[in-house]
Amino acid sequence: MPTSLPPDAPLLVLAAPGSASGVAAEIAAVVRVDNPHIEVRLTTVADLADSLPGDRDAIVVPLLTWDDPVVLADIGKAVAASGSGAVVTEALGPHPLLAEALHIRLAERGLARADRVRVLNVGSPVDAVILGTVGGARAVQAVQATAVLLASRLTLPVVAASLDSEPGVPVAAQRLRAAGAARLAIAPCLIGHEAPEDLVERAAAGVDAGHAAPLGAHSAIAELVARAYGSQLAT
Repeated sequence: MPTSLPPDAPLLVLAAPGSASGVAAEIAAVVRVDNPHIEVRLTTVADLADSLPGDRDAIVVPLLTWDDPVVLADIGKAVAASGSGAVVTEALGPHPLLAEALHIRLAERGLARADRVRVLNVGSPVDAVILGTVGGARAVQAVQATAVLLASRLTLPVVAASLDSEPGVPVAAQRLRAAGAARLAIAPCLIGHEAPEDLVERAAAGVDAGHAAPLGAHSAIAELVARAYGSQLAT
């Protein structure tokens, strides 16, 4: 990301599935504070067509941890309907920063060591982690790379599983316990607006596991947004 931009630099448009309040607004606020030279506009996917400027370039960054084809299709339709010629970036993950944020969220709940040690993790509070996502089998496949990155950080087994479809978290938990992992934790690979608030809690209770909070407005998410914008700007 360049430290300064010309006055006619493209607008950064954050496209949030669902509501533009709550966590989406918090992320937009962090992006603005960390990147005061970028003009940031927050909108929902449903309102995107009306939010894109007709007289200025724009770069749309979806607030997604994976390339959800349904949401991206809606964004593409909105851009086409606006006639603006805005460019849409890929989702925020997979990326090492996403794995770092997931690690920190686990550590905040006492479910992982705060440091990163590439040796036998004898002192780990859990034996394995379930990386929870929503969107069915396609979402599970899409976050596999993030699971590998997180496993590398934790030096623990990490298995991706769906929070909203079958086979999901119960099957993943059964597999991990059969392999000797007695203490489990769920790390939701969610920004926070993708699912009901109690979805992760219910999934964790169903398999007697701990769980971290969603990623929310973690600084790594704001940085990934800025990087997505900067990468597109460079092209």
